[in-house]
Amino acid sequence: MLHTLHRFSACVIGAFVAVHLLNHLLALESVDAHIAFMEAFRNIYRMPLVEILLLACVAFQIASGIYFIKARWGQRRGFFERLQALSGGYLAYFLLAHVGAVLFARTVLNLDTNFNFAAAGIHVSPFQFYFVPYYFLAVVAIFGHVACAIHWLTRNHFSLAARNRIGYAALSHGAVLSALIVAALAGGFYEITIPAEYTATFGA
Repeated sequence: MLHTLHRFSACVIGAFVAVHLLNHLLALESVDAHIAFMEAFRNIYRMPLVEILLLACVAFQIASGIYFIKARWGQRRGFFERLQALSGGYLAYFLLAHVGAVLFARTVLNLDTNFNFAAAGIHVSPFQFYFVPYYFLAVVAIFGHVACAIHWLTRNHFSLAARNRIGYAALSHGAVLSALIVAALAGGFYEITIPAEYTATFGA
């Protein structure tokens, strides 16, 4: 039952994450495109019932994920079994830190948690040394966790070699996508000016 609920929770969060990553990819075009899409998407995910469901799934995913990591740590063999634990552990950390930061900024700092909020830390030295790997590893961990799920779910349908190729391909695509998103946040495609109210949270 716990595994079933973990998968259901992952599907709910995954649907949000898929659109959220698309939202970040729009930053390759412009900050305005990113923010316009986010404001439209918020009409759905900030509906009270939807937001409560998402937050409940995040809390459950963190707790159940940590439980699975601890319960099966000594039993894991091979690259993808270990990757499942490592990516899951990082996602638990990232969800706790990122969702907590977003809720704090919204409720206490009264900040709009848009592109500027996500990118601010990268544009204030020396915080970029934390936030660049923080975001990069988050997207890689998402694709890594998905790769592990695919590797396990296809165990009765494909050879080990084929499953490995699919898993490595998913992980590689995640690394490329992550690099593009981080580059967009860092201003790698056009000049970005972060408003002072966002950089001020880092003492700038």
